[in-house]
Amino acid sequence: MLRKKDYIFTNKKHSKKAIMSTVLSVIAVVSIIIAIYLSYVNKGMENPRYGAACVLSMVFAFVGIGLGVAGRMEKDRFYLFCYLGIFFGLVAIGLISIILYAGALLL
Repeated sequence: MLRKKDYIFTNKKHSKKAIMSTVLSVIAVVSIIIAIYLSYVNKGMENPRYGAACVLSMVFAFVGIGLGVAGRMEKDRFYLFCYLGIFFGLVAIGLISIILYAGALLL
């Protein structure tokens, strides 16, 4: 019994919006984690630079989610980077939300 090999040829590509979404969202998550780590190393001392980095990370996260959704709306594309960008953007927003909740709880 010889089985015929099936090949599927496609002209699908990864969306540039989706790739940019993933890059921005990963940058946001990494910069938030670095800000948390540096704040921990400094024994909780406040530094306005860390807050500015987190605000900029929030902007990156929202733009990353928007680009991920826009990339997902495109037809005949691979959607892996769309989903990764949306996921990491939501992780960044979740991390900032946890930081804000902990800060409000301790006051």
